[in-house]
Amino acid sequence: MTDTSAPLYEVRNISKSYGSVIALDNASLAVRAGEVVGLVGDNGAGKSTLVKALAGAHRPDSGQIFLDGIERHWASPHEALQAGVETLYQESSLAPHLSVSANVFLGREIVSPGLLGKLGFLAQKKMDAEAHADLERVGIAVPASNRPVSQLSGGQRQAVAIGRTVSWARKVIILDEPTNHLGARQSKEVLQVIRAAKAKGLGVIFISHTLPHILEVTDRIVVLRLGKIVKDAPTSDFDVDTLLGTITGLLV
Repeated sequence: MTDTSAPLYEVRNISKSYGSVIALDNASLAVRAGEVVGLVGDNGAGKSTLVKALAGAHRPDSGQIFLDGIERHWASPHEALQAGVETLYQESSLAPHLSVSANVFLGREIVSPGLLGKLGFLAQKKMDAEAHADLERVGIAVPASNRPVSQLSGGQRQAVAIGRTVSWARKVIILDEPTNHLGARQSKEVLQVIRAAKAKGLGVIFISHTLPHILEVTDRIVVLRLGKIVKDAPTSDFDVDTLLGTITGLLV
């Protein structure tokens, strides 16, 4: 990834209002292949609205969205997902009563070959093996892929959710507060998964209030304040104090 490479995923000058409340005001953001972009801002800055526009959950009132240089008009999150944009929100949306592998393949199950597949039987052993390999590939150690998610710790559940996102992503992953409520060790595992996604050549948009995590794994940081992008610069331009000052408006 170089600074001169074309953006993989980009929003240009998008705005979104809810009645008289302006959530996004002419905001632009881009991520390149193999780049981790941190998106930060105070509560009410517009981060959630921007994430939902990127994920296809909200249509902006104005502006443009481009994937691979082609303008897109997402009709739904599923459409963005099908195009290669995976989003993990703060609530990981795992099904606790299902196994790890069933969660990894949720909505994309592998059916058994032949007649059994036609009758709706799933290739469970194949899914267990592939889920374990997929999670291991991105640095996630889960005791057994056939283990129910309800038996995992909170950190393990979050790691599985992120691992599922990374393993299925083809172009871009959007991670909304993935280390929220995690301990130091679990957070370290999650940050390593983000590095694995970068090494895989994915574009990563990482939203977090935990500024040291942002500074540790990102290449570039975009600061959103009151619906506007107020700073877009290499991570090396920031430390915790300057980043916090930019978020709050104490530094311009």
